[in-house]
Amino acid sequence: MTRTHFPTPVLRPLRTAALAASLAVAFPASSLAASTVTWDDIVRDHETTSDVLTYGLGLKAQRYSPLTHVNTKNVAGLVPAWSFSFGGEKQRGQEAQALVHDGVLYVTASYSRLFAIDARTGRQLWSYEHRLPDDIRPCCDVVNRGAVIFGDKIFFGTLDAAIVALDKKTGKVAWRKKFGDHKVGYTMTGAPTIARDKESGRVMLIHGDSGDEFGVIGHVYARDPDTGEEIWKRPMVEGHMGTLNGKPSTPTGDPKAPSWPNDPTRETGKVEAWSHGGGAPWQSASFDVDTNTIVIGAGNPAPWNTWARTPPGDDPRNWDSLFTSGQAYVDAATGELKGFYQHTPNDAWDFSGNNEIILFEYKDPKTGKQVKAGAHADRNGFFFVTDREKLAARADHPNKPTALINAWPFVDGITWASGFDLSTGKPIEKGNRPPPVAEGQEKGETVFVSPPFLGGKNWNPMAYSPDSGLFYIPGNHWAMDYWTEKVHYKAGSAYLGQGFRIKRLFDDHVGILRAIDPLTGKIAWEHKETFPLWAGTLTTGGGLLFTGTSDGYVKAFDKRSGKELWKFQTGSGIVSSPITWEMDGEQYIAIQSGYGGAVPLWGGDMAELTKQVTQGGSVWVFKLPKQVASR
Repeated sequence: MTRTHFPTPVLRPLRTAALAASLAVAFPASSLAASTVTWDDIVRDHETTSDVLTYGLGLKAQRYSPLTHVNTKNVAGLVPAWSFSFGGEKQRGQEAQALVHDGVLYVTASYSRLFAIDARTGRQLWSYEHRLPDDIRPCCDVVNRGAVIFGDKIFFGTLDAAIVALDKKTGKVAWRKKFGDHKVGYTMTGAPTIARDKESGRVMLIHGDSGDEFGVIGHVYARDPDTGEEIWKRPMVEGHMGTLNGKPSTPTGDPKAPSWPNDPTRETGKVEAWSHGGGAPWQSASFDVDTNTIVIGAGNPAPWNTWARTPPGDDPRNWDSLFTSGQAYVDAATGELKGFYQHTPNDAWDFSGNNEIILFEYKDPKTGKQVKAGAHADRNGFFFVTDREKLAARADHPNKPTALINAWPFVDGITWASGFDLSTGKPIEKGNRPPPVAEGQEKGETVFVSPPFLGGKNWNPMAYSPDSGLFYIPGNHWAMDYWTEKVHYKAGSAYLGQGFRIKRLFDDHVGILRAIDPLTGKIAWEHKETFPLWAGTLTTGGGLLFTGTSDGYVKAFDKRSGKELWKFQTGSGIVSSPITWEMDGEQYIAIQSGYGGAVPLWGGDMAELTKQVTQGGSVWVFKLPKQVASR
């Protein structure tokens, strides 16, 4: 249920998640523009500058804006236009990317909330607070990373494994669909995506789920945006059955060549790892319009303990645990898995594969032909460039090793692999897998691993600039002590089989912002940060790169040289993704502030740093003073 009334300036405490009612506080609908968002608007989101409709600023997720009003010459003059507090005791990590349409800024917040704010003044228009039960199972903070707009609705996921459609004018619930049991670990933190099947012309809402650390089975879903009804569902663990139009379709993978111990199509009478195998695609998808393909990262296999997914006495490198820790290419029409490239076969380190896949094109320097590629900076420390046309072509084995163009390290000190064999697409491992628990012991031998499970780069999205031809990766230099533990599946409990402690890699920094050339792997420039980097990046036609830092600064850099040009202290750590748009002839930049996410939860050597950061929960909007902008 929702209710509509005028917001009041009187502050009142928010109720806890268990007691909070789903709530919409709104101005009359007449105060908001009534225009709807079309498929053409979605397709052109990367080139239109007056709105931001999608996560990633376009279907290719490049996080690039052609705006030039704010540029390297005048960015030092940026000042706050307004700031809006999310209020109450519900702070924690604010990891979202905002959206803008018709002069309204829409932003999700922790604890499954969504706010509509007048983009000119910072005045709240309405808010929605999802009713959350006591027994939700968020792995890594109560975050939400964003929404998507289509038609007259805005869509976002919730921590109790549901997706909600709201009327974007009023905040009233249009529909709500539950897709998993939150009591056993299903949840949703990523932003949905809009796609359209080229064959039927049908527009679909695409989303994944979360919960690998609780032994769920990850799925990609397609829904009717008008009703929320499921169109198809694709599991991301081998042997599980997909659906199409409410009926079973095909199992994921090849039952004749299982990559998990025991044939997944055979009943064995006991719980096998594949039946709780993870693979959750908990980040946002890109969409390749040309090949009608949804491109999304698949999560880590469950449990983390690789020996639970390897037959006794066998080498774990002989088992891939498909289709986890890699990038999946899914047919928009049917939900069939067209192709898959696995970044970390039989992942032993929780490197996962969820990080965004940015779609881009480049000219092959040897042949002069245009290559349609995908770029992915993985938690395992390698920057992958893949041939997205090959991955979408249903050729050869679904793992398609020939689709790998190259893989370069983008962080230092990688211990688990020395590189990748381009002829097979497989990593060249260094023997850095944690050994199994010896008989009579409670834990295995400790190994030193870098990057740690927090990753060379985690969920926080990189950006690509077609102007410079560079990718901008918000990475981290750190490591972990890692050991195996005995593991048993229990519904609703952590399903890891690993223990860890986060470690420093260098004394002078953790965060490492790097610009990388996708054709050569060369690092064009780098910038060090004392604190971990957990915010996304944004590039503009004005020659700028924007990001945020865990100690509270929003910063602007010259994207070609890496020179820091401007910064502003927001009062709490920034773990969100910036956006920019133009309105009334002026360019605006927005970013959320509010520290949280996985880093402060896991502690270790990071505890001394993160405890210095104050809590918060707000969105900041910046622009140039008119006298500066007119120069």
